[in-house]
Parts: sequence; C-alpha cells; structure tokens
Amino acid sequence: MKIGVSTWVWASPCDDATVAALAPRVAAWGFDVLELPVEQLGDWDPARTASVLGDVGLGASVCVVMPPGRELVAAEQATVRSTQDYLRGVLDAAAAVGAPAVAGPAYTSVGRTWRLSDTERKAAYAQLRENLAPVVEHAAQVGVRIGVEPLNRYETSLLNTVDQTLDAIDGLPAEHIGIALDTYHQNIEERDPPAAVRRAAGRIVHVQVCANDRGAPGADHIDWPGFLAALDDAAYAGPLCIESFTADNVTIATAASIWRPLARTQDALATDGLAFLRRTMHDEAR
Repeated sequence: MKIGVSTWVWASPCDDATVAALAPRVAAWGFDVLELPVEQLGDWDPARTASVLGDVGLGASVCVVMPPGRELVAAEQATVRSTQDYLRGVLDAAAAVGAPAVAGPAYTSVGRTWRLSDTERKAAYAQLRENLAPVVEHAAQVGVRIGVEPLNRYETSLLNTVDQTLDAIDGLPAEHIGIALDTYHQNIEERDPPAAVRRAAGRIVHVQVCANDRGAPGADHIDWPGFLAALDDAAYAGPLCIESFTADNVTIATAASIWRPLARTQDALATDGLAFLRRTMHDEAR
C-alpha cells in the first residue's frame, strides 16, 4: 500500500503556498501521496496543485471538511443544497488532481450531536441516502469515489462505527461510494478494529492512520500488524494517509483537541510514522 500524509500535520487551511512548500519535502522523505483538505472551495487551485504534485511524483488524496453549516441530515433545504454544492466542488477538485477518492464525514458537521431513537436513526439514514444520491451521481460523472467516515462519539452521534456507516449507505452504488476508515476513531468506537475492517471488505474507499492519541503511527497501543492484515484480507488497495494536526494553529488545534505536542516536531511525526508503517508492512509481507 502507498503511504500519504495530510497537510494538516503542518498547516490549516491548505492553500497553494502550503502545497508548494510541503510537496517537495514530503516526496523527498519517501511519501507517495499528499492529502489535501478542502476547508473552503478555492483554498488551493486544482490545476496548479496537480502540476506541483506531478513535478515531484506525488499522488493526491482529498478530504472534505464539515464545519457548522454543512449538513445533509436534519437541516433546512437551503443548507442541504449548499452542502451538496460544496461536496460536488470537492469532487471536481479531486478529479482535477487525479485523486481517486474524497473522504470525510459527508453527512453532518463535526461536533454536532443529538440523541436518536432507533426509529429516528433509521429515518436519518434514509434522509442521508436521499441527500447523498445526487452527490454520488456527480461522483460517478467525474470518476471519483466518496468515502464516508464514521467519527467518534464526541464528534458526532450519527455515524460512529463501520456497521452504522454500512447501514447508512446501503443501497447507494458501491462503485461510487463506500466507507473511509480512521484508526483514531476506530480505536475509540470499535471493540475489534481488525474485525470491523473485514466487515467493510468491498466498501473501503480510503484509510487514514495515526496513533491512538493522534500522534505518529507506532507510538501507541494500536494492533498495527492486525490492522494491516485485516486491510489485506479486505483487499484494500488504496493509500494509508497519516492524518494529524499541528498544535501551532489555534483554530485547528481547538477543533481537533490537540492540547500538547504529539511528537518531537511535526516533521518527526510524519517521518517516524512513515518509517514505522514501511517497516511493519515489510514484516507482514515476510
């Protein structure tokens, strides 16, 4: 599997200057992919970004960002329409940079929680499918898959587990929409993360990785050999993208609850994680 890293490790928002500064460094360290968040459409220019990444031999992955006001469930129609427009715009940007997928909580804003009875949850999932359907149609048109990411219970009450997410997107075409896995959230919500990965076989679109405290993969208690073996069993062929966040940006540090440094430096978080993943994958292949 290829290994990537998110620009969020160093900066927020991701813009043209961020891409220009990070791409050569990330490529020189041996990463295969640079992950590009889209906080606002137009933050980075897709054509320019494609050129920068191509010059250094990096692939791209793209993730959606869902602040308050981006909602596909339990929201006014105007809000739903603007969220659908945003998601279509992210898909267009992904297609322009050659990213095979966009990933993230494409259902409601991060931090929005409310209690749901079984009946209310079923209705919410039906509404999500209805409001995702035109976005999925656009994904099919531009040739980019959507990976819906379950988050931990403190960040959403709608989709926390693999099973809930598979239920919520059931009936939408698997060739265009599936699930995005994140080890940080799985560590909190899944009783057996490797088993959950295997249950998602055939629907895994994207995978983000970090330590259980959002530090470098390997500096933690996660069963990485078991997790990687499960991805192999599930025939996942996409990248593993290290996603963490800098504590130096007040906005993103607060949003992601980064209250202390998670590595010696942000560069070390990326390179230590890369070395660990390469080593572990090599050991698994022996």
